[in-house]
Amino acid sequence: MASQPLWAQAENGGSANDPANPPEKVTVNNIFVVGNEKTRRNIILREMDIQTELTYDWEEFVEMLLADQKKIYNLQLFTTVTLTPLFVGDEQVELLVSLKERWYILPSLIFNLADRNFSEWWINQGRDFSRVNYGIKLDHNNVGGRNEKLRVIGQLGFTQAIDLNYSIPYLDKNQLHGLAAKFNYFTNKNIPIKSVDNKQFFYKNQEEDVLRRTFNAFLTYSFRGSFYNFHYLTLGIHNTRIHEDVLIENPNYFTHDSERLKYFQATYRYRHDNRDNVAYATQGTLLDLSLSQYGLFSGDDIRETEFSLLASKYTRLGGKFHFATGISGSAFFSPRQPYTLVRGIGYKPDFIRGYEINVIEGQQTIVHKNSLRYELLNIAFDISDFMPIEEFSVIPFKLYLSANFDQGYVRDANRIPENAGLTNQYLSGYGLGLDLIGIYDAVFRFEYSVNNTGTGNFFINVKAPL
Repeated sequence: MASQPLWAQAENGGSANDPANPPEKVTVNNIFVVGNEKTRRNIILREMDIQTELTYDWEEFVEMLLADQKKIYNLQLFTTVTLTPLFVGDEQVELLVSLKERWYILPSLIFNLADRNFSEWWINQGRDFSRVNYGIKLDHNNVGGRNEKLRVIGQLGFTQAIDLNYSIPYLDKNQLHGLAAKFNYFTNKNIPIKSVDNKQFFYKNQEEDVLRRTFNAFLTYSFRGSFYNFHYLTLGIHNTRIHEDVLIENPNYFTHDSERLKYFQATYRYRHDNRDNVAYATQGTLLDLSLSQYGLFSGDDIRETEFSLLASKYTRLGGKFHFATGISGSAFFSPRQPYTLVRGIGYKPDFIRGYEINVIEGQQTIVHKNSLRYELLNIAFDISDFMPIEEFSVIPFKLYLSANFDQGYVRDANRIPENAGLTNQYLSGYGLGLDLIGIYDAVFRFEYSVNNTGTGNFFINVKAPL
């Protein structure tokens, strides 16, 4: 985990600056980076506001130390980050950036559930192990030491898939422009074709034919003009072909009378991310806006526009308490979409605690999530005596108690009768939970929640809710 800046003293002509009585101003003579065996120095310096040969007011300098430390840690390349000012004179410092790198090449076996969440699989799908995906995944999270990401997936099971992703954050010397490419192809013999009573209805035919084949290819350009602000422009192609039996079961699966849905799409996305920890924040803000156009040319099968929003704020309340609140939502501007584009509560990132086993589908969705959290534990276990790999020699462990309240609304312009129980009305849920944050910022949540219909249940989720 990121550490608080440490004080250090260095003699200069037989004296050292007393950290209890800091100077009014300091000048940074040098910045030294240690521990970056793989990561290139310029990738680290890109995250830092502090520059050499500049003079700072002391209070401003301390605030910048904390901010720069947070930004470097949020690269998710290091297990620990420490920035230490070393005094070489009364108002002269050299800055030591001490890092401990993560393990970047992570081959792993895939064994996960195909459903939206654990509770969906456990309750609605009857703990059916045929709904498991398995295969091989290779992640390289720092190709060439420049924070490039490479992911290769070969998957069998419920969803058979090939997935290739590669991104490089900076193509230019000034580290402003980046590029990412994504390709995937997947097939399914069992697919959701509609929702009934606000739950997904899955279908497979008697012959167990492949019911859906999907191909996607995307290219994304990124621009980072400042530390916390990112702009993305994505162009891509989507092609889905379904079995004729799908249209027999649901003639409205697509918005046109065809077994194929093909279109080009373009998305502009703006992201402001100023959180202390991108995996589980306790302080800071996040704003993510996007506008997508599905169907760019006359030969495309659809013409849809979607706007989406995600905005969160995290506030430390003093002591071990912090409060997280956030709004998410999406909106289409036409009354009906292909089922492959259907949105609503129950699909990421829009959910309400207590409704994990439901999907509330419509054209416009708004959700407001809230958590008051208390830090129960914050410890780390040193297992270096038993673990020869240094990157896994320390296991951090944090545990938070959370009190949660969510609310939201989904507007279904079509007012589908079999889903009228939860659409077009106010929804809410509340409860208590335990949030566990482990090695490499892995998050597990154990929650008991009750929704406003009076139904309560125990739910297990991964990743932070907001």
